[in-house]
Amino acid sequence: MKPKEIITRRAAKLFKDGDVVNLGIGMPTMIMQYIPEDIDVWFDSENGVLGLTAAPENEEDLDFNLVDAGGIPGGIRVGGSTFSSFDSFGLIRGGHVDYTVLGAYEVDQYGSLANWMIPGATCAGMGGAMDLVTGSKNVVVVTTQTNKAGEPKVVKKTILPLTGKRVVTHIITDMAFFRVVPEGLLLEEVAPGVKVEDVLALTDADVIVADDVHEMDLS
Repeated sequence: MKPKEIITRRAAKLFKDGDVVNLGIGMPTMIMQYIPEDIDVWFDSENGVLGLTAAPENEEDLDFNLVDAGGIPGGIRVGGSTFSSFDSFGLIRGGHVDYTVLGAYEVDQYGSLANWMIPGATCAGMGGAMDLVTGSKNVVVVTTQTNKAGEPKVVKKTILPLTGKRVVTHIITDMAFFRVVPEGLLLEEVAPGVKVEDVLALTDADVIVADDVHEMDLS
Protein backbone atom coordinates (compact mmCIF):
# COMPACT_ATOMS: atom_id res chain seq x y z
CA MET A 1 0.00 0.00 0.00
CA LYS A 2 1.39 3.42 -0.97
CA PRO A 3 2.10 6.01 1.77
CA LYS A 4 -0.72 8.35 0.74
CA GLU A 5 -3.22 5.50 0.76
CA ILE A 6 -2.15 4.43 4.25
CA ILE A 7 -2.58 7.98 5.51
CA THR A 8 -5.93 8.73 3.90
CA ARG A 9 -7.46 5.33 4.68
CA ARG A 10 -6.67 5.84 8.36
CA ALA A 11 -7.95 9.40 8.33
CA ALA A 12 -11.28 8.26 6.87
CA LYS A 13 -11.87 6.15 10.00
CA LEU A 14 -12.00 9.22 12.25
CA PHE A 15 -15.41 10.50 11.27
CA LYS A 16 -18.89 9.63 12.50
CA ASP A 17 -22.38 10.10 11.11
CA GLY A 18 -23.32 13.72 10.50
CA ASP A 19 -19.82 15.17 10.84
CA VAL A 20 -19.00 18.29 8.82
CA VAL A 21 -15.51 17.79 7.38
CA ASN A 22 -13.30 20.25 5.51
CA LEU A 23 -10.56 18.74 3.35
CA GLY A 24 -7.49 20.78 2.45
CA ILE A 25 -5.68 20.91 -0.87
CA GLY A 26 -3.92 17.80 -2.20
CA MET A 27 -3.74 14.57 -0.24
CA PRO A 28 -6.68 15.33 2.10
CA THR A 29 -9.11 15.24 -0.85
CA MET A 30 -8.26 11.53 -1.34
CA ILE A 31 -10.07 10.77 1.93
CA MET A 32 -13.46 11.03 0.21
CA GLN A 33 -12.97 7.71 -1.56
CA TYR A 34 -12.30 5.77 1.67
CA ILE A 35 -15.23 6.86 3.85
CA PRO A 36 -16.98 3.70 5.18
CA GLU A 37 -20.33 3.05 3.49
CA ASP A 38 -22.19 3.13 6.81
CA ILE A 39 -20.89 6.62 7.71
CA ASP A 40 -22.65 9.72 6.35
CA VAL A 41 -20.25 12.68 6.23
CA TRP A 42 -20.92 16.21 4.97
CA PHE A 43 -17.92 17.64 3.15
CA ASP A 44 -17.47 21.40 3.35
CA SER A 45 -15.47 23.65 1.05
CA GLU A 46 -14.55 27.15 2.19
CA ASN A 47 -15.39 28.22 -1.37
CA GLY A 48 -19.03 27.97 -0.27
CA VAL A 49 -20.26 24.38 -0.64
CA LEU A 50 -21.68 22.03 1.98
CA GLY A 51 -22.31 18.51 0.68
CA LEU A 52 -19.41 18.42 -1.76
CA THR A 53 -18.79 15.07 -3.49
CA ALA A 54 -16.22 13.69 -5.90
CA ALA A 55 -16.48 14.77 -9.53
CA PRO A 56 -19.12 13.01 -11.67
CA GLU A 57 -17.71 10.23 -13.85
CA ASN A 58 -19.31 11.76 -16.94
CA GLU A 59 -17.29 14.84 -17.95
CA GLU A 60 -20.39 16.41 -19.49
CA ASP A 61 -21.89 16.63 -16.00
CA LEU A 62 -18.94 18.59 -14.56
CA ASP A 63 -19.88 21.91 -12.97
CA PHE A 64 -16.86 24.18 -12.67
CA ASN A 65 -18.73 26.31 -10.16
CA LEU A 66 -18.52 23.40 -7.70
CA VAL A 67 -14.87 23.01 -6.71
CA ASP A 68 -12.85 21.78 -3.75
CA ALA A 69 -10.18 23.79 -1.92
CA GLY A 70 -7.71 23.18 -4.74
CA GLY A 71 -10.10 24.32 -7.45
CA ILE A 72 -10.78 20.76 -8.65
CA PRO A 73 -14.36 20.28 -9.92
CA GLY A 74 -16.59 18.10 -7.77
CA GLY A 75 -20.28 17.39 -7.36
CA ILE A 76 -22.93 18.06 -4.75
CA ARG A 77 -25.06 15.56 -2.88
CA VAL A 78 -28.82 15.60 -2.45
CA GLY A 79 -29.55 18.12 0.30
CA GLY A 80 -26.29 19.97 -0.28
CA SER A 81 -26.11 23.73 -0.63
CA THR A 82 -23.99 26.56 -1.96
CA PHE A 83 -23.52 29.96 -0.39
CA SER A 84 -21.28 33.01 -0.31
CA SER A 85 -17.74 33.09 1.07
CA PHE A 86 -19.10 35.41 3.77
CA ASP A 87 -21.48 32.69 4.97
CA SER A 88 -18.84 29.99 4.49
CA PHE A 89 -16.40 31.64 6.84
CA GLY A 90 -19.21 32.37 9.26
CA LEU A 91 -19.81 28.62 9.39
CA ILE A 92 -16.10 27.96 9.93
CA ARG A 93 -15.47 30.69 12.50
CA GLY A 94 -18.69 29.80 14.28
CA GLY A 95 -17.32 26.39 15.26
CA HIS A 96 -19.60 24.31 13.02
CA VAL A 97 -16.85 22.27 11.31
CA ASP A 98 -16.19 19.02 13.17
CA TYR A 99 -12.92 18.12 11.42
CA THR A 100 -10.46 19.99 9.23
CA VAL A 101 -7.84 17.85 7.49
CA LEU A 102 -4.68 19.55 6.23
CA GLY A 103 -1.20 18.71 5.00
CA ALA A 104 1.91 20.08 6.70
CA TYR A 105 5.47 21.22 6.17
CA GLU A 106 6.01 20.79 9.92
CA VAL A 107 3.90 19.99 12.96
CA ASP A 108 5.23 19.97 16.49
CA GLN A 109 4.61 18.07 19.70
CA TYR A 110 2.47 20.90 21.02
CA GLY A 111 0.09 20.77 18.06
CA SER A 112 1.42 23.87 16.30
CA LEU A 113 1.15 23.68 12.52
CA ALA A 114 3.22 25.17 9.70
CA ASN A 115 1.64 24.44 6.33
CA TRP A 116 1.28 27.59 4.28
CA MET A 117 4.74 28.76 3.23
CA ILE A 118 8.48 28.12 3.27
CA PRO A 119 10.53 31.34 3.52
CA GLY A 120 12.10 32.19 0.18
CA ALA A 121 9.78 29.93 -1.79
CA THR A 122 6.89 31.01 -4.00
CA CYS A 123 3.66 30.97 -2.03
CA ALA A 124 0.12 31.07 -3.39
CA GLY A 125 -1.21 32.49 -0.13
CA MET A 126 -2.56 31.19 3.14
CA GLY A 127 -6.10 30.57 1.87
CA GLY A 128 -8.59 29.70 4.59
CA ALA A 129 -6.26 27.52 6.65
CA MET A 130 -5.80 29.97 9.51
CA ASP A 131 -9.53 30.35 9.95
CA LEU A 132 -10.08 26.59 9.68
CA VAL A 133 -7.51 25.59 12.30
CA THR A 134 -8.89 28.19 14.70
CA GLY A 135 -12.59 27.49 14.19
CA SER A 136 -12.71 23.70 13.75
CA LYS A 137 -13.43 21.34 16.64
CA ASN A 138 -10.67 18.95 15.49
CA VAL A 139 -7.65 19.62 13.27
CA VAL A 140 -6.07 16.58 11.64
CA VAL A 141 -2.65 16.75 9.98
CA VAL A 142 -1.98 14.19 7.25
CA THR A 143 1.61 14.01 6.11
CA THR A 144 4.49 11.68 5.37
CA GLN A 145 6.75 10.98 8.33
CA THR A 146 9.69 12.71 6.63
CA ASN A 147 10.23 15.30 3.91
CA LYS A 148 11.99 14.67 0.59
CA ALA A 149 15.36 15.05 2.29
CA GLY A 150 14.48 12.34 4.82
CA GLU A 151 14.11 14.82 7.69
CA PRO A 152 11.31 14.40 10.26
CA LYS A 153 8.21 16.52 9.74
CA VAL A 154 6.98 15.87 13.29
CA VAL A 155 9.28 18.03 15.42
CA LYS A 156 9.77 19.39 18.92
CA LYS A 157 9.06 22.96 17.84
CA THR A 158 8.17 24.40 14.45
CA ILE A 159 10.60 26.90 12.93
CA LEU A 160 8.53 27.73 9.82
CA PRO A 161 5.81 30.44 9.78
CA LEU A 162 2.84 29.18 11.76
CA THR A 163 -0.61 28.50 10.41
CA GLY A 164 -1.87 28.00 13.95
CA LYS A 165 -0.41 27.63 17.45
CA ARG A 166 -1.40 24.55 19.48
CA VAL A 167 -4.38 23.78 17.23
CA VAL A 168 -3.72 20.23 15.96
CA THR A 169 -5.59 17.35 17.63
CA HIS A 170 -4.43 14.37 15.50
CA ILE A 171 -1.40 13.60 13.31
CA ILE A 172 -1.54 10.77 10.78
CA THR A 173 1.57 9.77 8.85
CA ASP A 174 2.48 6.82 6.65
CA MET A 175 4.05 5.28 9.77
CA ALA A 176 1.97 6.32 12.75
CA PHE A 177 -1.15 7.77 14.33
CA PHE A 178 -0.53 10.38 17.04
CA ARG A 179 -2.99 12.17 19.27
CA VAL A 180 -2.04 15.55 20.72
CA VAL A 181 -2.91 15.45 24.41
CA PRO A 182 -2.23 17.97 27.21
CA GLU A 183 0.86 16.00 28.23
CA GLY A 184 2.31 15.99 24.70
CA LEU A 185 2.36 13.75 21.64
CA LEU A 186 0.78 10.33 22.24
CA LEU A 187 1.67 7.50 19.84
CA GLU A 188 -1.37 5.21 19.63
CA GLU A 189 -1.00 3.27 16.36
CA VAL A 190 1.62 2.17 13.85
CA ALA A 191 1.20 1.30 10.17
CA PRO A 192 1.40 -2.36 9.09
CA GLY A 193 4.98 -3.63 9.24
CA VAL A 194 6.19 -0.61 11.22
CA LYS A 195 7.65 -0.90 14.73
CA VAL A 196 7.44 1.72 17.46
CA GLU A 197 11.24 2.04 17.31
CA ASP A 198 11.01 2.92 13.60
CA VAL A 199 8.59 5.73 14.34
CA LEU A 200 10.67 7.14 17.18
CA ALA A 201 13.80 7.12 15.02
CA LEU A 202 12.09 9.36 12.45
CA THR A 203 10.31 11.67 14.87
CA ASP A 204 12.19 14.71 16.17
CA ALA A 205 9.86 15.23 19.10
CA ASP A 206 9.21 13.96 22.60
CA VAL A 207 6.73 11.10 22.25
CA ILE A 208 4.59 9.35 24.84
CA VAL A 209 4.12 5.74 23.77
CA ALA A 210 0.69 4.40 24.68
CA ASP A 211 0.56 1.15 26.66
CA ASP A 212 -1.67 -0.43 24.02
CA VAL A 213 -0.05 0.69 20.74
CA HIS A 214 -1.65 -1.31 17.94
CA GLU A 215 -1.69 -1.60 14.16
CA MET A 216 -3.78 0.83 12.13
CA ASP A 217 -7.10 -0.42 10.77
CA LEU A 218 -6.84 0.24 7.03
CA SER A 219 -9.72 -1.94 5.86
